[in-house]
Amino acid sequence: MKLLIIEDDVNLATTLARRFTKQGFTCELAHNSEQALKKIVTFEASHFLVDLKLGDDNGLALIKPIRAQFPTARIVLLTGFASIASAVEAIRLGANDYLPKPVDFNALIRTILGNTETSQSLDDTKPNQIMSPERLEWEHIQHVLHSNNGNISETARQLNMHRRTLQRKLQKKPVQQ
Repeated sequence: MKLLIIEDDVNLATTLARRFTKQGFTCELAHNSEQALKKIVTFEASHFLVDLKLGDDNGLALIKPIRAQFPTARIVLLTGFASIASAVEAIRLGANDYLPKPVDFNALIRTILGNTETSQSLDDTKPNQIMSPERLEWEHIQHVLHSNNGNISETARQLNMHRRTLQRKLQKKPVQQ
């Protein structure tokens, strides 16, 4: 089993590589999109762990090239900025799973291996539980921001919100139930 870890946090990537190696994986690291695209060609991985935010790059842009090169590979997106909008987009582009940071390593290994029935979900809400108004607002902001390709000014205009107010809301972690 070969795993390509695409993560801009060098310490986290190294730690993950060490732990996955103990689980029987051969690991390679990439810390930005450019390195990742080179590694995709040279390292024939069966599994990919992709960070959503790679410095100024977006890990979502790597899903299609990975899927084109390796149609049966397992692709898991890992992010510290989880939202339903980015999860839906990741799955639409071809990712197999999506996990928010921080993640338990046991849940991560199960997800990488494809045991999704025991993997951690996007959030801890039950399917029939109603989202709080604050969580719903945060999800809507993320959706509008994504549709504007991250343009804060345009997102603020569309939401009829002052730009600074929007920036403050974006700095907060997603509201839990």
